[in-house]
Amino acid sequence: MDINLPLILLWLVVISGGIWLVDSLLFARRRKKEAGNNQEDPVVVEYAKSFFPILAIVFVLRSFIVEPFQIPSASMVPTLQIGDFILVNKYEYGLRLPVSRTKVVDIGEPQRGDVMVFFPPHMNDTYFIKRVIGLPGDKIELKNNVLYVNGELAPQELIQAIPPVNPQVEILWENLYGQRHLMAKNVRPGEYGNFSGTVPEGHYFMMGDNRDNSLDSRAWGFVPERDVVGKAFAIWMHWDKLLSLPSFKRVGSIQ
Repeated sequence: MDINLPLILLWLVVISGGIWLVDSLLFARRRKKEAGNNQEDPVVVEYAKSFFPILAIVFVLRSFIVEPFQIPSASMVPTLQIGDFILVNKYEYGLRLPVSRTKVVDIGEPQRGDVMVFFPPHMNDTYFIKRVIGLPGDKIELKNNVLYVNGELAPQELIQAIPPVNPQVEILWENLYGQRHLMAKNVRPGEYGNFSGTVPEGHYFMMGDNRDNSLDSRAWGFVPERDVVGKAFAIWMHWDKLLSLPSFKRVGSIQ
């Protein structure tokens, strides 16, 4: 797995926070005993005092730096599977206020090929995750599930046909302006296998990697810049069901 600074920082904050909490509780008790003060605060009050800084750190971490999400659908298969737990870098595209979504610090912009979390126009209070296919001003075309951006073909390389005999689905590499990622498509294109449109200024065109099993910008339109949440950069756990055991075989960077 590639070394990823935000992921390392996340674990350092969690570990150091836990150590700080235990140490602060022990220190407070020891100090009271040394001072001869037998009247202790209620346990709930003592724990609340100790947990407040940790909660503040977690709030800042999730609002502005890194937030975890779980993948609920198959729209990003084969890149992301149902049950994958991912980390999203929330400062990659600039720091935003968590409620109003106003950008207060401009750091960077989404790039073609990024896997991005956002609020779609038709369900503007729900997190979605898709791949950035088109930037503002790009002309997007799909012809039988073959992608063209500004007239340039995104080459596809077949990896696997499922099933091998009379295949229904193909798993491929797709090369989008030099960035290669996995994708899946039906042998017979579905309803959105053909599309044409130009991305308006201040908007992005999003598609799922599972091209025939993804409702995305082809169905509900372009994503405004104000509704961008962050860039998905790592899988840190996979957990299929509540009664199953978590797996760490899929841990790694998201391509």
